[in-house]
Amino acid sequence: MPELPEVETVRDGLERHVVGRTVESVSVLHPRPVRRDHRGPVGFAAAMTGRRFEGARRRGKYLWLPLDNGDALLGHLGMSGQLLVQEPGRPDERHLRIRLTMADRELRFVDQRMFGGLAVSEGGAELPPEIAHIARDPFDPEFDDDLFVAKVRRRTAGIKRLLLDQTLVSGVGNIYADEALWRARVHGDRPGERLRPVDVRRVLAEARAVMGAALVQGGTSFDALYVDVNGESGYFDRSLHAYGRDGEACDRCGTPIRRVEFMNRSSFFCPRCQPVPRARRTTARA
Repeated sequence: MPELPEVETVRDGLERHVVGRTVESVSVLHPRPVRRDHRGPVGFAAAMTGRRFEGARRRGKYLWLPLDNGDALLGHLGMSGQLLVQEPGRPDERHLRIRLTMADRELRFVDQRMFGGLAVSEGGAELPPEIAHIARDPFDPEFDDDLFVAKVRRRTAGIKRLLLDQTLVSGVGNIYADEALWRARVHGDRPGERLRPVDVRRVLAEARAVMGAALVQGGTSFDALYVDVNGESGYFDRSLHAYGRDGEACDRCGTPIRRVEFMNRSSFFCPRCQPVPRARRTTARA
């Protein structure tokens, strides 16, 4: 699933290529990608027709385009969603689901697996109410590091699970959580309550660093499902130290990277640099 660097790359492309342009017509080619819009496909198309894009914004893995009437086009890429800017007349992509036509270009939503989607958020130009519960991300100027540290240290869950909790911090997904933890030399199962404040701050700093580095390279692409608005892949997969490197030598100590099951996904870590936390001892009662 695209994480903060990938979604931010798409947001930046939308800001450069569609902001200031007016939607002249809309075609919904499959109803599933607009399933979260109560208007349905016809109503969604009517709500977008004639509207001008006023900006391109993001919170975590969601992005939205404020419209000239105070509403917003809210989008989530899901597992395989793509927002592509194309010239009119270009052949349709195989999994094209929605087409928004402007005077000199089209904004196309392409989604093979159809876990993503678009919806019109009423009055959502400033912040769509549908995503108001999602925490700010580490690059947000208003993100509160002290509050994040305090919340983590009150929780018994492992630090990786907490990094993926979008109500604590948004935008961090499986790839960048593994990379941040490898950089910080912290095992993902270390409970939040057993981390020192300096440990939590180090993990947060490394999450910022690795996602910032990924942004420079256009994000991480393991296949053709994630691309930017011009259809180009990111190259950060070549810079990964832990994620997807099961059995390969750790770049820091040479120990083989290990893969374990985690929340129906996988975690990758170095067993030497990131030692598995010891089980908490319990005192038997008489």
